[in-house]
Order: sequence, then C-alpha cells, then structure tokens
Amino acid sequence: MSAETFDLIVIGAGPGGYVAAIRASQLGMKVALIEERATLGGVCTNEGCIPSKALLDSSEHFALARDKFALHGIVIEPPQLDLARMISRKDEVVKKNTDGIAFLCKKNGITTISGRGRLAGQSNDLQTVGVTSDSGEQLLTGRRVLLATGSRAVELPFLPFDGETVVSAREALAFRTVPEHLVVIGAGFIGLELGSVWRRLGAEVTVIETLAKPLPTMDGQAADGLLRSLKKQGLKFLLETAVQSAVVANGRVTLTVSGLSGEAQIVCDRVLVAVGRKPLTDGLGLAEAGIALDERGRVIVDEDYQTGAKGIYAIGDLIAGPMLAHKASEEGVVFAERLQGELSRVEYEYLPGVCYTWPEAASVGKTEEELKNAGIDYNSGKFSFLANGRARCMDETDGFVKILANKDNGRILGIHIVGPRASDLIAEAVTAMTFGATAEDLAMTFHAHPTLAEAIKEAALDVMKRAVHA
Repeated sequence: MSAETFDLIVIGAGPGGYVAAIRASQLGMKVALIEERATLGGVCTNEGCIPSKALLDSSEHFALARDKFALHGIVIEPPQLDLARMISRKDEVVKKNTDGIAFLCKKNGITTISGRGRLAGQSNDLQTVGVTSDSGEQLLTGRRVLLATGSRAVELPFLPFDGETVVSAREALAFRTVPEHLVVIGAGFIGLELGSVWRRLGAEVTVIETLAKPLPTMDGQAADGLLRSLKKQGLKFLLETAVQSAVVANGRVTLTVSGLSGEAQIVCDRVLVAVGRKPLTDGLGLAEAGIALDERGRVIVDEDYQTGAKGIYAIGDLIAGPMLAHKASEEGVVFAERLQGELSRVEYEYLPGVCYTWPEAASVGKTEEELKNAGIDYNSGKFSFLANGRARCMDETDGFVKILANKDNGRILGIHIVGPRASDLIAEAVTAMTFGATAEDLAMTFHAHPTLAEAIKEAALDVMKRAVHA
C-alpha cells in the first residue's frame, strides 16, 4: 500500500474526472488520478467528441470542395479522397488534446496512475483503492474517492459488436475504407454525426430509428428541419422502424426490419449501432461498498454527488442526466468546490445539447412539446437563415432560430437553432437564459451586422411580432 494519503482519488480521467482532479488540486487538495487507458481524456477525447469533430470538419471540407467551390467561382479538378491521411490527421488532433490534458495534470501537481481502479474497502474514514495494471496491483489510500469512469456503447443482443462489420462509434471513426452501404441503427447525436461523415465521403447511408423523429429530446420543429436538410444530402431514413434480426456472413450484414411499410430486408457491408450508452460500473466494487444503482444502472447520488457510501462520490455518465462531456466537466468543478464548502451548483436547466451535423442543431431549455404538456403559456418567435445576410453570403441558408418565451413575463424558456454554426450560436442562448433574460432583452441587444447571430435577435423580435427582416 502506498505510504501517501491523498485528499482525493479520482477513478477515470475523462472530461469529468480530470477536470475534477485539476479543480481539486487548485483548491489545495493532494490528488491522485487513475486511468486504465494509456492516454488521458476518456472516451470524449480519445474516441468521441474530439475525433468525431475532426472527421466532421475534414469530411465537410471534402464535400465543400466537391459540391460548392464552383458556386463561389473556385474551379478545381474533382477532389480525391485520401482517407488514410484524413484518419491520420484525426489521430494527430486526438494526440494533441490528450498530451494537453497530461500537461495540465502535471502542471497542477496531480499524481497520475495507469491501471484499472476499484474500491477496496474503508477504515477509519479512509478509503482504499486498488489499481490493477500489467505490473501488478497497488493500493492507494485517500480521504475521498470520486468515480468518473464514464459509459460504453450499448450492444444489441442479436447483433454483437465484432469490431469490423458491426461496430460502435469507436470503430466507425477509424474505417480503413469508405463503406459501400453503412446502416446506422439509432438517429441520435452519434448516429447522425457519423452517418454524415461517411455520407459526405461517398457511402450510401441508411438510418433506422424506432421513433417517429430523429433526436427525440430536441424540439420537434427543429428535428423536422434537420431531417429535411439531411435527406437533401442523401441520407436515407427509416423512421418508426425496428431491426428484428440480423445475419452476418462473408463481410455482409442482412438486417430484417419491420416498419410502417411492413417487413423488409436490408443488405449492407457495415452497421453502426448507436442506440445509446450505459454507465461503466463493472469491476468498481460498488455492491461491496454498499453503493446503490437506479433502475437504469446509474449511481444514485445526493446534491453533493456523494453516493450512499460516505466519502465516495460519482459524476458524469455514471449518474442521472444527459451523457454529455460538458455536463461531466461542470459536475467535476462543482463537486470539488462543494467539498471545500462553496455553494456551487450545476444549472442543469440550462444545459445545451448540440448535434454537429451540417447544418448543426443546438438547443437549450424547454421544447415546445414540453411546454404544451406542462400547460405553460408561451409565445414563439422564429427567424429563418434564408433571410440572414451572412448566411446568404456563406450560401448556408438552411435552418432557423426559434425562441420560446413565457407569455406573462417574456422570460426565455427555450432556444432552438438549426443552421450554420449553431454549436457556437447556442452559447449566447445559454448565457441569456442563465441570467434570466427576456426575449425583449435579446431583441434590444446589439448584434453586429452581418453575422449569423442576428438571427437570434430577429427571432427574439418575432416573439413580440416585431421582426424587421422576416
């Protein structure tokens, strides 16, 4: 057992764990950070947020060169795809990010330990954590332990991952060749983003979804708008359709599906299963520590993120709420600050969600469906990018900004954006809602011209039926 006693031991170095470790160290704690993966950053940095956005950007550049340069008076030979170089660039981006996280941990004096961590007992208010690695096992002692091990992709019982033909997002970010026909099961953020990547690069892409719309947590009008744009790009959608069975043979997959038109078979060479993720709790020793899980396998915590076992905490994908990197990071900061008695809190009601397709889709706050179901009176304002000068200059006029505001006092209840750079525009919406802004507050605020952000101002004006350029 290590002779050192840490103030905090963090198991898992993803966007929740490493951020919590850094903030705790800044607050004067002695911190150990355990990570099974060879590099820090978790799924997000290694095989999720960062590599997917790198490929999205690369594939977007390729599609622009192929399909849109001529519209801008740029005449080039048809572009050639160097997929190996594109994947290599993605890996370089990942390495720069993981190296950066390692540097930050070193700079903040955090002890990083490579191996698989597990809870190994408690004595005299001290926690023992076992770390297993290729070199054996060591035991660490700490006053508190934070569990931040993240999540893993859900596998379909009749269609297990094989790493080649039937894959999760991890493998879909590293295909060596462009699939002929990629079937994506699940029309959530991951499925639509990776489906977009491979469609831009030449694959036939079919998205299968059991629900009537993609992105079921998004405002219905926004989801419809994104669906229209993606269909124009050539993605095929089978909505209200379920996969009943599958046969994998000779590098091909035959899927039997059942939907509104009855039963059919689809043959493809790659299947991306993107039906969700589940908390990664295996091997942590939760049951032995007396830590309870809810009906969905998530760790139950209180407002300080403490589990039912004293001195043991959990954040991120392990606990309730959307499985988003920025949620985990914010929880990591608030967790560390609350340990020091600060009254920090995560304002979950202003947690934005983003789908990085093109056009992008981003939202914060309540959807129109939620407001109707709750019986809340509201006014709605909407402004199309078709009427936005900067969007016209960019030749990116698909989509709109939609603002929902309380009918009585004008306070903004939700903002939903489908369009160019929605992922960046949503930050203004989050800020406005966090500070309790009304639609009139946004409408009265300067927005430089010509910018995409003017669409937010116009949508706010439209809430009051005062839009100038609609």
